Amino acid sequence: MSTHDLYTTPPDGPAWQVPASGAARFSWDYDDGRERLLALYQKGKDKQWDGNKRIDWSLEVDPDDPLGTPDEALTLHGTPHWAKMTARDRGELRRHYTSWQFSQFLHGEQGAMVCAARIVEAVPDLDAKFYSATQAMDEARHAEIYGRFLHEKVGMLYPINDNLQGLLGDTLRDSRWDMPYLGMQVLIEGLALAAFGMIRDTTTRPLPKQILAYVMQDEARHVAFGRMALRDYYKQLGDAELREREEFVIEGCHLMRDRLSGVEVLENFGIGKQEAKDLSEHSEYLQLFRKLLFSRIVPCVKDIGLWGERLQRAYVDMGVFDLGDSNLDLLMAQDEEIAEQLDRDRFAAEERERVAEVTEAIGQGRAADG
Repeated sequence: MSTHDLYTTPPDGPAWQVPASGAARFSWDYDDGRERLLALYQKGKDKQWDGNKRIDWSLEVDPDDPLGTPDEALTLHGTPHWAKMTARDRGELRRHYTSWQFSQFLHGEQGAMVCAARIVEAVPDLDAKFYSATQAMDEARHAEIYGRFLHEKVGMLYPINDNLQGLLGDTLRDSRWDMPYLGMQVLIEGLALAAFGMIRDTTTRPLPKQILAYVMQDEARHVAFGRMALRDYYKQLGDAELREREEFVIEGCHLMRDRLSGVEVLENFGIGKQEAKDLSEHSEYLQLFRKLLFSRIVPCVKDIGLWGERLQRAYVDMGVFDLGDSNLDLLMAQDEEIAEQLDRDRFAAEERERVAEVTEAIGQGRAADG
């Protein structure tokens, strides 16, 4: 079935074109480059994987509850709308929310792939070009996996959210070579990591857990790449240039905070836009979710040297200023370990099954001989 047949609302046109600006930069310096970045490049090569093989696509997914979402996590829970819904309606609501979340992940991953390609083109240093080339491959794999999950297991897609599209457009239209780093590696990837992590840690379904854990293992490297490159570069900038980038971060954070309500889902259930916004704003679960979503962004922004007074005030107003002291390295290490442990658990279980099958076959052979 065509992807366009699965959209809840047809996208605006068959494609989205963003006018490109800025220079493509070649480097004739083929020396080794920065040791830390080359080590990350080597890790990027070593950690490539095939989504068709590493993920167990034979796992079934209940379309009425793809993530094992508790009732309390749904915006309509406890409202008059919820009381009127049948069990079938509530299952359809869960399906729509999963479709909306994973559709934004999918569109964001395509955006990340394009941004990684832009970094290869625009960044002046060859070591950064090397690493971002591996990231473009990672993002292609992620888009492939999310697309497959939505097509085969959910059977529904949502168009890209306006605010996510706006941030992607602003990132790609800017001619300064560091802006794809800042917009994608720090803001969009940081947001995605937190969203992925919250679902990974709460879902009771093995297939989405695998997908999210393995994607997060890659994304941890991507954020590390952005931190390394931007920390070095922003030390060289003056106050005016740093303020411009802080303004971009503030606007981007507002856009992302506002995109996270899932109003589109409620509208598809016959609820008017304003009421849908009001319900979302008063959802305790969504408010917690929003704060957690900045757990990766705020410490990263502080780490790369964007921590001016106006940016700090913006984070105080958003209620996320205290996240600046989070240990980002620890969070990334945990992402790596969770994916590795998932592999160990899965392969150990498969080995036990093989041993049991062999033992049973031997027992049957002995019985036949006897």
